[in-house]
Amino acid sequence: MERQNITLSIPKETLKKAKHLAVSKEQSLSGLLTEYIEDLVRQEEKYNQAEQRQLLLMEEGIDFGLKEKVEWSREDIYERG
Repeated sequence: MERQNITLSIPKETLKKAKHLAVSKEQSLSGLLTEYIEDLVRQEEKYNQAEQRQLLLMEEGIDFGLKEKVEWSREDIYERG
């Protein structure tokens, strides 16, 4: 996979903590950030795919086997009295 360098501007204290975190995981800071961003992108892609599936299901609707004929009314379901 082709790579490209980027420049980040983050608070010094955050950078210090991130470096310690990378060391504790035996990774470079670059590797840690790459892993995190790749995971974030994967999660977003999965969410978008799930959203598209649900929108398609909503468009198609659900076949309840009624064949467009409903033999009861709202009042029948919510019998009051």
